Order: sequence, then structure tokens, then C-alpha cells
Amino acid sequence: MTNSKTLFLAWQDKALTRKWFPVGQLDVLKSSSLYHFRYIRGAEEAQKQTGFLPLCDFPDFYRSYESSELFPLFKNRVLAPARPDFQAYLKQLNLSEHADPVEILSVDGGYRATDSFEVFPKIERGEDGAFRCRFFLHGWQQHVNESAQQRLKTLKPDEKLYVTIELTNPATQLAVQIQTEDYHMIGWAPSYLLDELVQALAAAPSDYKAKVVRINEVPAPSKQRVLVELSGHWPANYAPMTTQKFQPLKESSPVYFNQSA
Repeated sequence: MTNSKTLFLAWQDKALTRKWFPVGQLDVLKSSSLYHFRYIRGAEEAQKQTGFLPLCDFPDFYRSYESSELFPLFKNRVLAPARPDFQAYLKQLNLSEHADPVEILSVDGGYRATDSFEVFPKIERGEDGAFRCRFFLHGWQQHVNESAQQRLKTLKPDEKLYVTIELTNPATQLAVQIQTEDYHMIGWAPSYLLDELVQALAAAPSDYKAKVVRINEVPAPSKQRVLVELSGHWPANYAPMTTQKFQPLKESSPVYFNQSA
């Protein structure tokens, strides 16, 4: 892990629209053991469209929160190292045995069946505009046909995949489909990565690579079945994850999060 890392918190409106909203930003400063959380404009958008409310741990949209430890909201989404299945868990994520909680969240997504949140890392842009990201395949269990379901069972690590922009998705209208080389549509990229991936695919549709990283069999959660890696290049001067919905809300003075209280 580098000296600093940014993760975003996404929330899905399961009750009405099924839409995902990026709602919060977690900045990690490893050198000073400081964790900083604040809401972003996606939270306001979610509130206006669906009635999204501030989280119990962070009750004010317009305050920021600081702690010397990882906030419980995030910490509780990572399997405890003392668990006997912890090493198998890291293997499912294709991570080394020395991975820390922030690295784990960056791949794992912090999925829990009991709520509607996922965690994802800020995608970094290289000096030449290159990027690389990993994510678990979305939507494969509920929304692909039987033929694609069968094809999923034959996927292998390092297998090449195709990526295409879908213009008529019934839920989100715009989406990024993941296909096999023999044209089975097997699922989608997470919709909270949509803007960044569409920018890359539209600017240079032939300049990307996608592949299967890992297949996790049962008892791994269905949301962590197929780990995908996608790499490409963004247009000149494109800054990822800086659009309006990712902008921090106006803040008053920060609140120190006392976890021992």
C-alpha cells in the first residue's frame, strides 16, 4: 500500500430504483495513521432521488470525521485475521497473506448481505493516461440467460474478455457489459465505475484489455464469484473520479471519532 489511499462508499437503492450512488469518501494516510471520512455530492443526489439518510456512524452530511483507527463501518466489512478461513479468504481476493484491511476492501468491496453498501478504490491515472482496475462481476446471477450461466461455469483464470457499452439497459440505460470471446454476455461492471470506464472505451475502444483473474466456487458469496481485471487509457487531461458526484460536500470543522468511548 502506498502512503495514501482513497476509497469510496457506494449505496444501492434496493427499494425503488436499484440505482447505485457514490455517497462517501475515505482517505487513508498511512504515515500518520489517520482515517478521514466525508460525504460527497452523490449522497445529496441519493437523498433527493430516494430519501437517503446520513449513516449512524456519520450523522451529519456536512461534517467530516477523523480517527486514528479504521472506522467500524469499514473495519466490520473485513474478515478478522483470527478466523481460521482468513487465508482462504485472501486467496479468493487474489491478495497476498500480508494484505491490510484497506487493500482487502479495495478488492473485496466490503459486501454484506445485511445492507446495501459496497466499497471501491479510486482508480489512479498513470502519467501516460493508463489505468488498471479490478472488480467482481455484477448481475450474473439474476440477469443473464441460461446459456451465459453455463458459460460462466467454464471460465478460466487469464481468459480474455470483451467489454462493450450498453445503451439500453432497463435499469440504468447506460451500462458496461462483460462478454466472453465467444460472445456470451456474462454480466456487468459495477455501475459506480460507469463514467470512468465509458470515458476510456469511448475514447479508445480498441485500447483496452480485460481478463478473468480468479473464479471462486461455492461457498464463496455469489457477489464474489468472478474477479475481473480491466486496463486501458483515458483521454488526455481526463481526471478520474472528479466529476460532480465525487466532489466533497461543504464541511464544517472535523469531528474526531473516539472509538473507545
